[in-house]
Amino acid sequence: MNGLEQFLATSYTPYQAVENAARLLRESGFEQLSEADAWDLQPEKRYYVIREGSIIAFRYAAGDLKIAASHTDSPCLKLKEQPEIVLPPYTKLNAETYGGGIWYSFFDRPLRIAGRVVREEGGTLRSESYVSDFRVTIPSLSFHMNREVNGGFAPDRQVDLLPLFSLGGKTLRETVGNPAAYDLYLVPDTEPYRSGADGELLCSPRLDDLLCTYAVLSSIAEGGTGGCVAACFAHEEIGSGTYAGAAGDFLKCVLRRIALAQRKAEEEFMRTLARSFFLSLDNAHALHPNRPEKCDPTNRPVLGGGVAIKSHAGGSYTTDALGEAAIERIFGEAGVRYQHFYNHSSLPSGSTLGALSLSQVSLHAVDLGIAQLSMHSALETMALSDFGELKKGLSAFYRSNVRFDGNTVTF
Repeated sequence: MNGLEQFLATSYTPYQAVENAARLLRESGFEQLSEADAWDLQPEKRYYVIREGSIIAFRYAAGDLKIAASHTDSPCLKLKEQPEIVLPPYTKLNAETYGGGIWYSFFDRPLRIAGRVVREEGGTLRSESYVSDFRVTIPSLSFHMNREVNGGFAPDRQVDLLPLFSLGGKTLRETVGNPAAYDLYLVPDTEPYRSGADGELLCSPRLDDLLCTYAVLSSIAEGGTGGCVAACFAHEEIGSGTYAGAAGDFLKCVLRRIALAQRKAEEEFMRTLARSFFLSLDNAHALHPNRPEKCDPTNRPVLGGGVAIKSHAGGSYTTDALGEAAIERIFGEAGVRYQHFYNHSSLPSGSTLGALSLSQVSLHAVDLGIAQLSMHSALETMALSDFGELKKGLSAFYRSNVRFDGNTVTF
């Protein structure tokens, strides 16, 4: 596996994604900070800070900021307390849906239990990530017992989406070492694989949005000029309104502490934000080969067409004309291929963390990502060449001298 595939395969939940991200950053010379400690930031040095399933990395330098953000979570199933439901000899686990998944895709597929557990050690409670060394499955009902299944199947979330855990009397808590508490999920455990006649496609769980997370982290790890920030947030799939989510104050707190380290007054900090640029990274819907009518007639990105710049009249995406022109200039000078995405006007739009982040820290912004198929399925599909274009575009962004000044952008 290459770095992207390894990241997709092992970042089961935001907790494992952050562990993998921290390892990548440390190997590239980043130093970890704690929000609970004083920060002694040194010019040109690189740092990262973790808040539960979210991570922010930055290059400390004076001047304007270039910020790219993505999210670390994907739709899955979350295990409840006292999850065992026993129907001898079967033990199954009680779960609820997390995010808006294509739930029929979770049947008859290898699933792993992953997330975090809280353990007590000498009177101290400590959170640690957890990944089971076994798999479970959610068995579908046989065609012979449901002969209407191919006429349409809407899973009952409380009845149908329960995995078979064991044929014995084991409990979940015993299996994971009797933690004090847990946040555990059922996640797809299919290894990424190449498909297509020339191996040009990549199929994997969690492309939305770990692909963008890996792209932004690996790009900032490779370098940049001036103030560069990579923010990867948990809980986007459930609205981001959490302690670690994009609608919380994590990004704002980090940016303010960077300003304080530079002894910037509040006025200077606000001026810095006004000159800075924010990229919200989340994938877009590609033209579907079997359902082209679901896409916009004139702005429908295809697999292999390059980075998708996303726009929406209702503000679900942050792109406006000035930001669009700025990122197109950066991409054009770097030879990055790009295309445009709009939703079909008769369909409701999805949303990204961009607008939620800007509710905390107002910045000039653009939404973009990679076009993919089967978004929110247990297995999603993208073109490998698009990942290369996104990486090239992010590297150009972090190396640029882009600067906003009211209705003017300079480079």
